[in-house]
Amino acid sequence: MLFPYKLVTIAFYTALPLLFFTACQSASTATDNRCQFDNVKFDTDFSTSRLDRCQQLSETRFLLTLSPENTPINDSAWYAFKLVTESPQEVDIVMEVEGGKHRYLPKVSRDGEGWSLKEYTLRNQQLKMHFAATDQPIWVAGQEIIDNQDYLDWGEALLAQGKASHEQLGLSTEQRPIMKLEATRGKEAKEWLLVLGRQHPPELTGAMALFPFSEVLLSNTQLAKQFRQRFNIVIIPNLNPDGVEVGNWRHNANGVDLNRDWGKFEQAETRVVASYLERLVTSGDKIHFAVDFHSTRKDIFYTMPKDYGLQNPQMAAHWLDDLDSQYAAFKVIQQPGNNPDIGVFKQYIADKYRVHAITYEMGDNTDRRFIDNLAINAANSLMQTMLASKPVE
Repeated sequence: MLFPYKLVTIAFYTALPLLFFTACQSASTATDNRCQFDNVKFDTDFSTSRLDRCQQLSETRFLLTLSPENTPINDSAWYAFKLVTESPQEVDIVMEVEGGKHRYLPKVSRDGEGWSLKEYTLRNQQLKMHFAATDQPIWVAGQEIIDNQDYLDWGEALLAQGKASHEQLGLSTEQRPIMKLEATRGKEAKEWLLVLGRQHPPELTGAMALFPFSEVLLSNTQLAKQFRQRFNIVIIPNLNPDGVEVGNWRHNANGVDLNRDWGKFEQAETRVVASYLERLVTSGDKIHFAVDFHSTRKDIFYTMPKDYGLQNPQMAAHWLDDLDSQYAAFKVIQQPGNNPDIGVFKQYIADKYRVHAITYEMGDNTDRRFIDNLAINAANSLMQTMLASKPVE
């Protein structure tokens, strides 16, 4: 498979023997780049980087402060920087969150591609790390890095393999491309599965699930080919490229949580998707199901209630029950909910099109091999469930 990242490689995170893309680290204007001292520099010259303030406490000890793009905001303090020293030196880092708490465990890399967990201590919301730095940069981040270029490369690879079209759907607030992948049968198929991702920039485990999930849908297995005989697929993997680029904790360039804007459509990103779906429906097509990938502190699937009056009312439950039956030591947690005034994607799809949508949440610290395994089985199970469902009217 073509996942555009390398996984954390120690403890419960294990590297997969797969074909990966090399991350393209482009320039970023995420944060102030003046975190430079006599022999030590905390560099933020790459996409997804974030580090807001730096202070030297002693010759070898530094205080790094993380600040959100705006408030109020979910406590999801993202950080990504390179530790650079002109000569070998011991470096101690104390990292604090302004007005919040730490969420992401530190990870390190020598090349920005292969990652491992970093030893740390956390007490009184001070996260402390020790480095034996050399003249080679050390990447430090809250999760493995998947940037905007990675999504473009992944889409182009699938296009080159003939798996899907890869086109610009629209533009973000700051005029970055929002891309879509489509696998369609033209006028022969009228029902659609929508896959959405990266509304919240630091939710990387959700992104890690989206890649294998999508690739199974687009694969050449007998089940996938049968599925695509009936259903069209659209994948919008990176809805918030502005937030991804500058390492935002949660919001887009306007400081808005995109997963609170569905129905309001005050933001360019949600409007792009809503307009696209309306064009499909106006042409006579039907939205059949939607999956929105996120991360949180545990693995959980947020669904609509069975009695909400949706078409194929049991479909989401049947899918997740089947997925749960495949695991003896893992529980697929379903949490139904109906919150019409919040502006979340799954609620909008349910209210607008009277079909099920779910929020597929992976835990921040879930084993990366398991994320992959679950996503593959989830995609296969969903295809079987949708094929057994009634056509949407």
